Amino acid sequence: MKKSAQLDLLEAAIKEHGYILRYEKGNFLGGECRVREERVVMVNKFLPLEGKIYTLALVISNINPPGLAPETAKIVDHLIGNSLFMKEEQR
Repeated sequence: MKKSAQLDLLEAAIKEHGYILRYEKGNFLGGECRVREERVVMVNKFLPLEGKIYTLALVISNINPPGLAPETAKIVDHLIGNSLFMKEEQR
């Protein structure tokens, strides 16, 4: 799968789970935060495509949303190196 398609899948997963996705400039990689009552995922807009993909995959891995599409879970598992479904089984 092309990197741009991977980024699109990860962005869609973030948005469909109620997060606002923002690309901003600054001295940071990115991550999840709360701004007032909104859940926001920030990504450094100057990162290369691979960095943006990795940052979003890391956020998805940390929030571990239910009902994640299999294609998205496969991308996250491949990049982060641990299975999202393994976390659920260990609980």
